[in-house]
Amino acid sequence: MVASLLRIERLAVAAPDLEGIAALAFTSVNGVEAFAALTDRRDRPVFAVGDRTAEAARAAGFGQVASAGGAIGDLADLLRHRARGVVLVPGAREPAGDIVALLSGAEVEARLLPVYAAVETGAAALDAFDAVLVHSPRGGRALAAAVSTEQARNVVVVTISEAAATPLRSLLWREIRTAPHPDENAMISTLGNPPRAV
Repeated sequence: MVASLLRIERLAVAAPDLEGIAALAFTSVNGVEAFAALTDRRDRPVFAVGDRTAEAARAAGFGQVASAGGAIGDLADLLRHRARGVVLVPGAREPAGDIVALLSGAEVEARLLPVYAAVETGAAALDAFDAVLVHSPRGGRALAAAVSTEQARNVVVVTISEAAATPLRSLLWREIRTAPHPDENAMISTLGNPPRAV
């Protein structure tokens, strides 16, 4: 079942001026979709945080797409080695990671363009769930704010990264597991592993 704690809202942003922009970098599928709705331009190379984001960029019509196959640090490494100049990063109003800081001192400059916001819905009926998948630090914060200690202690949480797990540690869950690789397949595999002794 999907019980979204966050609702994606596209921001009212003017079509971006790509003059002087050497490439685009996307940290999420939501960023690809929101940016693609703003402009028909598909003439810049794209660097994507992971394979799903890369697939979304190709589906949106971008021809030259490279995937970092991982997390924000992997994307920064890919940009550091394969990009030069100014890279536009369309993404969340409150990004999960600091790509600008990660590229400090590199020959590439990340320029952020907020194109969507993740708004908390406040929905969390955990009584019906044995396990919850958390895909972002923002999702982790929303979940921690929406549940009670009583609800949390019977639930196994699987997070996409340690950053997504951090806000959840304020509550006593049955168990918090972090996927070894930041993608959906690794999360599902982690969910299927037997519970660890506590």
